[in-house]
Amino acid sequence: MSSSSKIRAFELQSKNKADLLAQLTELKTELATLRVQKVVGGNQSKLTKIGTVRKSIARILTVINQKQRQNLREFYKKSKYIPLDLRYKKTRAIRRRLTKKEASLITEKQHKKDIHFPQRKYALKA
Repeated sequence: MSSSSKIRAFELQSKNKADLLAQLTELKTELATLRVQKVVGGNQSKLTKIGTVRKSIARILTVINQKQRQNLREFYKKSKYIPLDLRYKKTRAIRRRLTKKEASLITEKQHKKDIHFPQRKYALKA
């Protein structure tokens, strides 16, 4: 495949890893030949193509990484612990905060106090 047409990320999403890697090696060899032509003194149209080839390589690598991370997320979905780089970052304060369950827990003593001495209900005269 020639890189004269711009590679689009949504088209790459449907391809499997083997196809992506084959396309990646093809683009890398094309980039190498373009760089040789640059040194030799090739025409200007070939030199401007270097940028598009580099961007295409970056797109392919991005799609490969996205797919890899997606597969890892599926793999760790059921497990108790998730690797740090797959967890949601948010902020440090939010990560340190008590969970909803931890915040709602009460001590045994407080639980007994609540049971034995419930809030009194008063009937007020209107």
